[in-house]
Amino acid sequence: MSQEKTSTIVVGKLGAPYGIKGWLKVHSFTDDPQGIFDFSPWLIGQQGKWQTLEVSDWRRHSKGFIAKFANINDRDEAMALTNAEISVDVEQLPELPEGEFYWRDLIGMTVVTTKGYNLGHVDDLMETGSNDVLVVKANKKDAFGQSERLIPFLTDSVVIEVKHEAREITVDWDPAF
Repeated sequence: MSQEKTSTIVVGKLGAPYGIKGWLKVHSFTDDPQGIFDFSPWLIGQQGKWQTLEVSDWRRHSKGFIAKFANINDRDEAMALTNAEISVDVEQLPELPEGEFYWRDLIGMTVVTTKGYNLGHVDDLMETGSNDVLVVKANKKDAFGQSERLIPFLTDSVVIEVKHEAREITVDWDPAF
């Protein structure tokens, strides 16, 4: 069944087929890799076309996972899904505790310093291993010659406040840095 992609979030990617009965390798992007199987149904996307698929079975395999879908019964059908994105409806995401955020919630927020200097907007986030980093872009080079800044997402020391309703993040950051 083909459908429009609405408010969804990518949670993984399908890999190569496994065996001859329609199983596929699954690459999970969720914090707990096994958590990808808590979502149902999956929206599988390739070349702008999306279809809804139900995982009928899954298991751990080597260092990853494999999954079997209802109505995908042979290697050729599975091969057609290789490298497809796995998305789910954002309504399936669990509520987060106070002070925690999904990256998608921070994208587009305005970033201002504690002294009121507008640094730009959050264009992306990066994971560095020790902490997440905000990629903040300005519309043009500012007075300090910068159009992009990488600001560590360290609560209390750098990120002072995230105002969801105002779509604004206040940071303790020197604009010249």
